[in-house]
Amino acid sequence: MMRALFFVLIGIVTLHASSAAAASLYLDPARTMLYRGDAMTVAVRLDTDEASGECINAVDAVITYSEQIIPVDTSIGSSILSMWVEKPRIDTDSRTITFAGGIPNGYCGRVDGDPRLTNVLAEIVFRSPGLMVRGGDAGNEASVLFGPETTVYLNDGRGTKAELLTYGSLIELSRNPGTSLVDPWSETVRNDLIPPEGFSVEVVRIPPEHGRYYAIFNTTDKQTGIDDYQIIEEPIDQLGSFTWGRADAPWVSGRSPYELRDQSLGSTIRVKAIDKAGNETIAVYVPSQGERSLSLATLMVYGFGGFVLMSLLVLIVILWRRRGAKSREVDSHESEQEII
Repeated sequence: MMRALFFVLIGIVTLHASSAAAASLYLDPARTMLYRGDAMTVAVRLDTDEASGECINAVDAVITYSEQIIPVDTSIGSSILSMWVEKPRIDTDSRTITFAGGIPNGYCGRVDGDPRLTNVLAEIVFRSPGLMVRGGDAGNEASVLFGPETTVYLNDGRGTKAELLTYGSLIELSRNPGTSLVDPWSETVRNDLIPPEGFSVEVVRIPPEHGRYYAIFNTTDKQTGIDDYQIIEEPIDQLGSFTWGRADAPWVSGRSPYELRDQSLGSTIRVKAIDKAGNETIAVYVPSQGERSLSLATLMVYGFGGFVLMSLLVLIVILWRRRGAKSREVDSHESEQEII
């Protein structure tokens, strides 16, 4: 339901003239050899019918793979998709990789003058398990294919499904290891020392009138891609006693939109973007004084403080009255002494 709603909405908010034509999704490389124990990266790419002015603004992909190969990771660092319903997810039980996302204003093909092939939707890292396979020196052949559920949508303002052609990949599996272990993805991760790009956090109500507060955030990492977002809410009324940087700080994994636990907006919100290499970038949102309402904890503190203050005032009044009464007794006793 959520996926269907997303594709309808993105079709409505990103209008562009488009005629019916055939888009294509293909895997790159289309055919290659993988030696025993080696790893390789397969790119999922999108092509449009540029001659007809076709533009695509959403993709819902299901990719299947043979049991002879193992998907070990995915990356969206080079993806042209910027809005994600579901980031690439590997399901080893069903041997599928699924993802769904959108492109505001649509992808209409390579930009004139750009020599790069900038049409990557996602990248999938496959590894040969390193086991001997039957079938002679040439080994077995594994396939990576698009499932029939795979759909792309036109950027026509109506969320229309586009005619689609799909092209898979065939991987020849050698029964022999190569001269040296090949694992370009692990090398890419090791060499990634650049943190994710800087970003900001916004707080909105969903729905806008009397809804719950959510944190909205998003960023990219052009090297290895975003691996996780972590969020922490630091109560403002703790006056520095709460240390978000400590090792046991209660960060929680989440994705945008993230429903805030502190609906009184009495907390500083920190969002940490972590890439596949472990590099981090942190964005901070501090609610203004006008946004904040008194939280239950704050009300309890104020209530307890008020109780203590009231008790102290009552005690002062009692002591003052007792002292006054005692003073009057002394004065009376002195008067009696003078009369005698």
